Amino acid sequence: MNAFDFNANALDGSPVDLAQYRGKVLLIVNTASECGFTPQYKGLEQLYEQYRERGLVVLGFPCNQFGKQEPGSEEQIGAFCEENYGVQFPMFAKIEVNGEGAHPLYRYLKKAAPGVLGIKAIKWNFTKFLINKDGSVYKRYAPQTKPEEIAGDLERLLAE
Repeated sequence: MNAFDFNANALDGSPVDLAQYRGKVLLIVNTASECGFTPQYKGLEQLYEQYRERGLVVLGFPCNQFGKQEPGSEEQIGAFCEENYGVQFPMFAKIEVNGEGAHPLYRYLKKAAPGVLGIKAIKWNFTKFLINKDGSVYKRYAPQTKPEEIAGDLERLLAE
């Protein structure tokens, strides 16, 4: 099993088979529009613009489980991201990342790359998972890790 074995709904509700990204490097992030880390959208978009021609795809998964910091509808989330940060990378419908209702992709990610001290739960918005071209999880990054700090790891995976 790997990240390409899952499906999710895009912001517009249409189904997306993650298998379409096979052979690409993915950066999967749980996002929120009203979080102290929300300005990371800018850095995520910069990474996407800088590396997409080489095979990077950033995938944003809005989540309202942390401080209710993503209260808007999918339409509002899309407009916010585009208007404030020029987000062009794929954004998905709101999901849960923890608990019984956690999206299957996030169940897989948390099991494959536990956090500090082996804790599997996502602790906050903007936790990031870097995925190899084969769909396996390369690394998990804490919310406070800025997107630009991931560039070295991206370069390594994209060169493989």
